[in-house]
Amino acid sequence: MTDNRFIRTGIFLAPFHDLKENPTLAMERDMELVVHLDELGYHEAWVGEHHSGGFEIIASPEIFIAGVAERTRHIRLGTGVVSLPYHNPFMLADRMVQLDHQTRGRVMFGVGPGSLVYDAVMIGLDPAEQRDKLEQSLNVLVRLFKGETVTEKTSWYDLNEAKLQVPPYSQPMMEMAVASSRSPTGSYNAGRHGIGMIALGGTSDDAMTAHRTNWERYEGLATENGHTPDRSKWRIVTFAHIAETREQAEKDMEYGLQAFADYFRDVATFPIIPPDITDPISYLRENQIACIGTPDDCIEHFERIYAGTGGGCGAILTLAHNWADWDATKKSYELMARYVHPHFQRNSTGWKIDAYNDAAKKHETAGKASQAAVEAAIEKHAAKRSGL
Repeated sequence: MTDNRFIRTGIFLAPFHDLKENPTLAMERDMELVVHLDELGYHEAWVGEHHSGGFEIIASPEIFIAGVAERTRHIRLGTGVVSLPYHNPFMLADRMVQLDHQTRGRVMFGVGPGSLVYDAVMIGLDPAEQRDKLEQSLNVLVRLFKGETVTEKTSWYDLNEAKLQVPPYSQPMMEMAVASSRSPTGSYNAGRHGIGMIALGGTSDDAMTAHRTNWERYEGLATENGHTPDRSKWRIVTFAHIAETREQAEKDMEYGLQAFADYFRDVATFPIIPPDITDPISYLRENQIACIGTPDDCIEHFERIYAGTGGGCGAILTLAHNWADWDATKKSYELMARYVHPHFQRNSTGWKIDAYNDAAKKHETAGKASQAAVEAAIEKHAAKRSGL
């Protein structure tokens, strides 16, 4: 049976880096990773914004994207995500339009309320206000991208006939997406504007149920506001690391899994691996949080996620986690591109297999007839030469 799905692939690059690592070299390697993915045919890379904690060290995804855009050719580059309450919406809109032009339309604009509370604390922002400010800013941004003039005063910005002086390169505007975890905030804001949604917060069966509920809310709000719900705008983020064998994939985890677990236990909002867990790899597998195994295991992991959406999604993104060293990390992404992604992209290997099997079936007939024709030609040529 022909599989007509085409699921885009990519990464969500926070990024995560061990505290002991040189930050200059870590950022350079992040750029090298995106270049590597571009060469392997990945479709998207989303880059985060964080200002505290010492582990997620990219402060400006726009600056990172401007740099890596010069080194890549095809991959689309998204802010994953800009924390809207940290920025004046007019200034942010202007910067993103510039980036849209510099990348010739390869930039995508992902937004959210801000995930690290310590960022908000350092700039005097009440965490309880972040989601309301996300909504206020997003309303302004969409209006500005449409060419409207905005006059609006709130407790944190004062816009007086604000209007962009340059239209977006992408028409009618650059692609946008809102981060969505288990709360309804992301789906509410994405649905009202008919823009994309990036599902974070895990891919266990329970998490997928929550994501599906958010998507159903999105569909209803989009329809109510005159937009057509489009599942290609829905992206699901998961964890995966693969190698040729499960044993090798597990061994690769010795490099960085513990530091990652410590960060989410000590600093980040929710611990991914509880502190009392003595076998983190088994915990991640058994709770359907991550695939640590082979390409076949990864196909099974992605299939379960796709089925859990209740109708499909546009992209499955892997969270760039640095659980393995650099060589093993690159190898994992390469194995995904070679053996996992084709399974979800109109089964591109299936066409080759069909062609091979078709030729093999005809080998006994057409193949032997061709061989006989060659032998007859050789004999005919030999007979002519002997008659000279």
